[in-house]
Amino acid sequence: MKIVQEVSLISVGNFEESSDWAIIRSEIRYAISLIVHPPGTSSFTINPKKHGNGVKPIKEACTIALSDRFGWRLETPVNYATKSPGKVDATKAIDNHLFALEWETGNNSSSHRAVNKMVLGLIRGVFLGAALVLPSRKIYPYLTDRIGNYEELEPYFDVWRSVQLQEGFMAIFVIEHDQVDSNVPTLSKGTDGRALV
Repeated sequence: MKIVQEVSLISVGNFEESSDWAIIRSEIRYAISLIVHPPGTSSFTINPKKHGNGVKPIKEACTIALSDRFGWRLETPVNYATKSPGKVDATKAIDNHLFALEWETGNNSSSHRAVNKMVLGLIRGVFLGAALVLPSRKIYPYLTDRIGNYEELEPYFDVWRSVQLQEGFMAIFVIEHDQVDSNVPTLSKGTDGRALV
């Protein structure tokens, strides 16, 4: 799988220039590059069936790679609000803080919730940094109907950029397939993410 765009959504302080971010960024990029389909190939080919492919196995392939190769913690519970905002897909400890990664598997409203969860973590000082992985509009038609995607979220970036922080960083990685082929199997929600790495 390939990254077609990388955006620094929020960058307050010097985290973006730090060695911590250089390491985390390379780990995320490497984990995404490991996602292949069909299993055993060297690239990510998607069946171009309209809304025919699940997203969860793609996310799981990335988070499993982060966990197995780099020691990230998966499905991390966080509690920094009156009501828990839910678990974070993957986190990496940096001193007394966490770096959070969310991979979008829901609709555009879910994308907003994911960003809000991470921004609140930055405000509360729980997260030093965060990243969201989103599909591009190019892969969007082949995934679950109404999946959150970069082009639908991008008009709201100024809202999150206006948040007042002492320190905090958030990046967005936009991903898509390497090629299409109607002969490869579709990705179902039941597919084992480990098989895609």
